[in-house]
Amino acid sequence: MTIVFRLKGFEQEGFEIQYAAGVLRRGGLVAFPTETVYGLGALVWDERAVARIFQVKGRPSDNPLIVHVSSVEMVEKVASRIPEDAYKLMEKAWPGPLTILLPRSERVPRTVTAGLDTVAVRMPSHPVALSLIRETGEPVAAPSANLSGRPSPTAGYHVIRDLMGRVEVILDAGATLRGVESTVVNILADPPVLLRPGAMPVEDVERILGRRILIPGFAKGLEHAEKPLAPGMKYRHYAPSAKLILVEAPLYTLECLKELAGYIRRQASLNSDGGLCVVATDETLQYYSGSGLKTLSLGSRRDLFEIARNLFPTLREIDEEDCGIAYVEGFPEQGLGLTIMNRLRKAASEKHYLNC
Repeated sequence: MTIVFRLKGFEQEGFEIQYAAGVLRRGGLVAFPTETVYGLGALVWDERAVARIFQVKGRPSDNPLIVHVSSVEMVEKVASRIPEDAYKLMEKAWPGPLTILLPRSERVPRTVTAGLDTVAVRMPSHPVALSLIRETGEPVAAPSANLSGRPSPTAGYHVIRDLMGRVEVILDAGATLRGVESTVVNILADPPVLLRPGAMPVEDVERILGRRILIPGFAKGLEHAEKPLAPGMKYRHYAPSAKLILVEAPLYTLECLKELAGYIRRQASLNSDGGLCVVATDETLQYYSGSGLKTLSLGSRRDLFEIARNLFPTLREIDEEDCGIAYVEGFPEQGLGLTIMNRLRKAASEKHYLNC
């Protein structure tokens, strides 16, 4: 049986948090909100509970989890050492949507780290998440609270839909603020390496560190890492049940967007299966008028924060609208655009490239 607590706004204390913390300490699983997406948590030291996370989600065992903390003292419990760069990032970016790769303490079960000698750690800024971790008194290992491969959950009802009856507690605090997962950086490498783009643009991380960060192909969603050091590096993620076709272009000028919309309309006209949709933006909706395509907008291209926040709910909406095939427009890869394109490439069944 799953107990769902619906919290009013950002409740940080009370019976619900105490109850959920008790469930974690007793070896249960709790889904909770963060500022990025909802997480599915287990006490980091409890190997049996951590193993249940993989079972409940259908998650591959070589896909490591992120450890969530509420203090630097907790970081010292899960890391064997903390480099100077890590202290810089913790001071400037925590609490917040940044995950740092650190050397694993021997106390951390290898189930958490997928057998690796490194551990991914972050301090969420959502008050419910922080309160839950503080009340538990120990770090909490947590991936996103969805079935593996599905779009990440950004609202309590997404978690209820995916995990009801599979976990002990769901803390429902409404919609998350950022809508995409944390940025993950390997500061143990020289130069540092972006393992996964996320809600904190890599340019902001570079400003804190005072040096460039290497962005490999897998961080752009162009390839898979053979040995994932963090979530989102190897497997297909975030996908709706519908066939998702991503259409990219080298530029996204107004003229190019018109061409891109025309290309999607032509491609859609060749499909007679029905249930055709296009995920567009406020600026391009007009170009699909009269096409017979059902249109879903991610928001304005002038506001990538809004696009990122709307991304996963829209990918879920594709299935709710019974779209058999959905086309989605690409975005330039600066700032949060890199994060958005990483998620779309990971979710897409096909990728089309348009020279315009």
